[in-house]
Amino acid sequence: MTIPNLITVGRLLLVPVIVWFISDGAFVAAFAVFVIAGISDGIDGFIARQYNLRSELGTYLDPIADKALLVSIYLSLALISEMAGWLAVIVVSRDIFIIGGVILAWIMERPIEVKPLIISKFNTAGQIVLAAVVIGDLAFSAGLGDLRNWLTWLVGVLTIGSAAAYLSDWARHMTND
Repeated sequence: MTIPNLITVGRLLLVPVIVWFISDGAFVAAFAVFVIAGISDGIDGFIARQYNLRSELGTYLDPIADKALLVSIYLSLALISEMAGWLAVIVVSRDIFIIGGVILAWIMERPIEVKPLIISKFNTAGQIVLAAVVIGDLAFSAGLGDLRNWLTWLVGVLTIGSAAAYLSDWARHMTND
């Protein structure tokens, strides 16, 4: 277990904490935990690259921690009606769809390597920004309703586009002999 992996596990442990803060209406605390999680994500990546501490476990653990955090935040915010329910559904569905496709390819003995696509990177960045804006708006009463609405639609489009791109790659992989 490397230091970057320990930091990533720490980020995973922050997931129930941020969900609890959101559900309890403690938005300043939720925002602080979100910032800490974001900083830890940057630190673990930096340490892994800088000190050649990359590991196979970290390759899987880091995106799991990121997705667990974002999906939990989106679901929590949707459950308290601070995020559009339809957006939480497509964000979660996209991730389940990708995981399901990887598992199905593996079961069919056609394992597929999942590499982040450019649209997926924009999608993740958009999801992070929207989560930060919503939690920050709730924490500091910033009056960001218009920005939240605009980002909601942008993330929705990016999420659907990312899902379509992964579906296209998956279908191409599964039909090539």
